[in-house]
Amino acid sequence: MRGAVIHAPGDVRVEERDTPKIINPTDAVIRTVATCVCGSDLWDYRGINTVNEPTPIGHEYVGIVEEVGNDVSRVKPGQFVVGSFFASDNTCPNCRNGYQTNCLHREFVGAGGCQAEYIRIPLADGTLVATPNQPDEQHIASLLACSDVMGTGWYAAVAAEVRPGSTVAVVGDGAVGLSAVIAARELGAERIIAMSRHESRQKLATEFGATDIVTERGDEGVARIKDMTDGIGADAVLECVGTPQAMQQALRSARPGGNVGFVGVPHGVEINGEELFYSHVALRGGPAPVRAYLPDLIDRVLTGRINPGKVFDLTLPLEQADEGYKAMDERRAIKALLRP
Repeated sequence: MRGAVIHAPGDVRVEERDTPKIINPTDAVIRTVATCVCGSDLWDYRGINTVNEPTPIGHEYVGIVEEVGNDVSRVKPGQFVVGSFFASDNTCPNCRNGYQTNCLHREFVGAGGCQAEYIRIPLADGTLVATPNQPDEQHIASLLACSDVMGTGWYAAVAAEVRPGSTVAVVGDGAVGLSAVIAARELGAERIIAMSRHESRQKLATEFGATDIVTERGDEGVARIKDMTDGIGADAVLECVGTPQAMQQALRSARPGGNVGFVGVPHGVEINGEELFYSHVALRGGPAPVRAYLPDLIDRVLTGRINPGKVFDLTLPLEQADEGYKAMDERRAIKALLRP
């Protein structure tokens, strides 16, 4: 089969790879209908994460089940499925508590590289969710978004305890931040402040439900949020970047007693314990338990309530995966969808 492999920073190639097979009786193999480049993949592409050897890449996917192991009973060949980037059994105590990305038996699905024609999914019964029928083409992009960015944005809003009537600030205007705007709207936020300097992303944030746009960053961004909230700060802040500046901006933009949900993969982030102590701000985050939200998100997509697939503003054949990386790295695209 054909699949993307990162060889070094700035060097992604689509090559011949072994077609995955059933290894464990709990596995499934799916034929990929759509996959994509994630903002977190850019940490490797930019050399911020070390790439020591050629490595398959990608962790977002939707597809058709081709084959299942003998112990798989909840999905079957021919079904269209959406899955999380972490495989989970969905039965262990951590899964039952709603944290499938901390499953006691978790496996990183992306270890096999999901930017490929076929993918092996471990723990298929607990990881994959089948759609009721074969979805229309118009829903493919949004279902793909649910496999990571929409589910991650949703978790940011849940972690920050967004409630009806809340004032919410979203730090980050990438695909996760834009999805977080959708999540805040769906959870009933009255005011949603999107922090963005890019006109196309501001426009999409507004379409998704943002009521205000703030272009300032850092201390100026914090001051602007405080000014807009009578000097108090936002009830909930959704941190969707992962840099020290973004985290600091998020923490300082929240009101005393407010909440920060952080889902940007941290790189160099350090939190001042004394500042956090006196802020009375609560902090929760981590790898989003996407599997917990998939049934609900899939239903919202198929019923037309949400359309997160609009974050994909570039569609390419899988063979041009390198161009998808370049476009996102150069901020010519929000998110690149790849079709095998």
